[in-house]
Amino acid sequence: MKLHLTKEVNERYKKNIQNKLYEFNVKHLPEDLRGRYEEVNVFLLDDDKNVHGGILGEICWNWLEIHILMMDEELRGKGYGTKLLLEMERAAKENKCDFIKVDTLSFQALDFYRDNGYEIYGTLDGVGRDYKHFYLRKDI
Repeated sequence: MKLHLTKEVNERYKKNIQNKLYEFNVKHLPEDLRGRYEEVNVFLLDDDKNVHGGILGEICWNWLEIHILMMDEELRGKGYGTKLLLEMERAAKENKCDFIKVDTLSFQALDFYRDNGYEIYGTLDGVGRDYKHFYLRKDI
């Protein structure tokens, strides 16, 4: 068999790698956590269903991970982000997650997450040369 490398963007290849990693990982998990994966998204809409903010995440095994939290700039500081975050925390509790994890950059939402009870467990310096990447968690 001859093997070769490719940089081709190919959804079938990507899905194959994701499935192989899942199959490997599931062998190491307690049975009650196997197959626990669910996308969780909450959106802030106006009456015309225009999106003004949202939070995108997923439940995986015993945690909920927030991937993206975005709010229109003119709505920031008005409590909508906290409402979105509380909905994610509610989903984590309903799904018996042990914690929520999220990452943010120093110019993004660090203070917001800390004000909502998230604690830093790691940092990475030199992101974009001048910034820090923060990794946070909140136990449920």
